[in-house]
Amino acid sequence: MSQNAKNRSLDFFGKSNYIWMLAGAALIVLGMFLMSGGKSADPTIFNTDEVYSFRRITLAPIVIVAGFIVEIFAIFKKS
Repeated sequence: MSQNAKNRSLDFFGKSNYIWMLAGAALIVLGMFLMSGGKSADPTIFNTDEVYSFRRITLAPIVIVAGFIVEIFAIFKKS
């Protein structure tokens, strides 16, 4: 078995797979960033509009799930 064949069998993913994986990870991090926050300056006041906003309840989970879907695509994509 040649050296080139040994190296080829160790490469599970190609360059495009890694690019897709980085894109999926970036989407997951973006979704977590969108979900963060909501802290009030006064701990005795609970602002429901800020905690339960569209960005935190709807948009962030959709972005995170999209990131996981991109990760699954990157893993199963033929290199």
